[in-house]
Amino acid sequence: RLRNKWVYSHLTKPLLAVAFLASFGSSMLYGYNLAVVNSPAQYIKDFYNETMIETYDWSPDEKLLTVLYSLTVSIFAIGGMTGALLVGKLVTKYGRKGTLVRATVLVFIGGVLMGSSRACRMPAMVIVGRFITGVHSGISLSVVPMYLGEIAPKNLRGFLGLVPSIHICLGVFIAQVLGLHELLGKEEHWPLLLSLVVFPTMVQLMLLPWFPESPRYLLIDKGDVHATIAALKWYRPKGNIQAEVEEMQEEQRSLSSIQTISVRGLLMDRCVRWQVITIAVVNVGMQLSGIDAIWFYTNDIFKNAGIPEPYIQYTTVGTGAIEVISGMLGCFTIERLGRRPLMIGGFLFMALCCVGITLSVLFQAQLSFMRYISVGCVVGIIAGFCIGPAGVPFLITAELFKQSHRPAAYTVAGCLNWLSNFTIGFVFPFLEIATGPYCYLIFCVICLGVAIYTIFVIPETKNKTFMEISQMFASKNNILKEELTPNGHVKLAVMNGYGTLGQSD
Repeated sequence: RLRNKWVYSHLTKPLLAVAFLASFGSSMLYGYNLAVVNSPAQYIKDFYNETMIETYDWSPDEKLLTVLYSLTVSIFAIGGMTGALLVGKLVTKYGRKGTLVRATVLVFIGGVLMGSSRACRMPAMVIVGRFITGVHSGISLSVVPMYLGEIAPKNLRGFLGLVPSIHICLGVFIAQVLGLHELLGKEEHWPLLLSLVVFPTMVQLMLLPWFPESPRYLLIDKGDVHATIAALKWYRPKGNIQAEVEEMQEEQRSLSSIQTISVRGLLMDRCVRWQVITIAVVNVGMQLSGIDAIWFYTNDIFKNAGIPEPYIQYTTVGTGAIEVISGMLGCFTIERLGRRPLMIGGFLFMALCCVGITLSVLFQAQLSFMRYISVGCVVGIIAGFCIGPAGVPFLITAELFKQSHRPAAYTVAGCLNWLSNFTIGFVFPFLEIATGPYCYLIFCVICLGVAIYTIFVIPETKNKTFMEISQMFASKNNILKEELTPNGHVKLAVMNGYGTLGQSD
């Protein structure tokens, strides 16, 4: 209890405010856009059908409509991958906070396109709007955890790092609630449902510019010691910032170059070989675990499980509530349990639930109660994912790399994450048709593989500095400890107090 009290005593109001504000206007939109197309799926297909008849005097078959709807779902991930490719250059040029603020314009463009599509009778506006909002999510999904990871004290990195994942779950839940037939789930309201993303972004655009940039970015990338001190004092009004500045400068001295490393440079650098492999495994694994298939096609899954049609939307909303609760549980336990237990436990539980879905669907014709087992396993996959695998991969991407490598690492992780997201979103309907319930066994194998990799390869990073984490990987990368901290030739400003500067070679 005393330890927990000490940990959360470092959680200041400015830190909490910026964590919630950055996540509210960015991460929440990612979750919202994942789930928002689920409820109006048939209305969107009908809209595509009507406009093709009006424009081309031709009625497409059901297979083509399924392909168009799958494209509408998965184009969001193509946009996300495009955004992820831009992250490295954007955060280096504009900073972490600056990138988030500038990216908000994409949400307004995408929201207007989707909201106007029905009135303009143009299906392409829905698809383009989804792509543009995907670009925003691709940027923010990497930048928000990077920003929070850099402003957080080491003993709060896990807690603040999972705040975005709570907002992702909250976004899914809000989309499910608003998609109810009693609210915006009617045919005439689906364009409004898709375009509501502009309102959280408006709040973020009005408030976020008033918060400071990442102190680590200001010191290591820009060399602005005075701005760094001001930012740290803002986020730690009563804290002693001396140790943090010294830790940042130790990291700065350890870098062979303070220039940001490119993606090619990252992939060629043997000093971070296992870190790169790790972020590839966990980011691909979290998407290929089957969670996106469940988020995109929840209603269809429950329908195939035998849930009566009128009750499906309420069952879906119930799963969204469980997501939010599970995300909060992970957020408040990560500093006590650590990153590894949440990852391992989450993936193993998801693997077990995937087997449960397969068996329940196979035997529900003989045993009527098996439909409830199927629903329970879907809920289990969602809960297991939101407790750990939903947020930890983004968190450890920040923790495994030093400042010069971090933007490129997020570019690689983001591209792999979104590519896997697109693959599942586009392929899952056809995979389900071809393999039936056995498709969940594929997800089971992937979850087991990631859990085993985590057990044997990924170290615990809780309460460690970025330098300490780099040294933990040194033996795996066959790097001598001395190579991690080469003597620099550039003179670096050293903090001797709250603003007194000295010089050291």
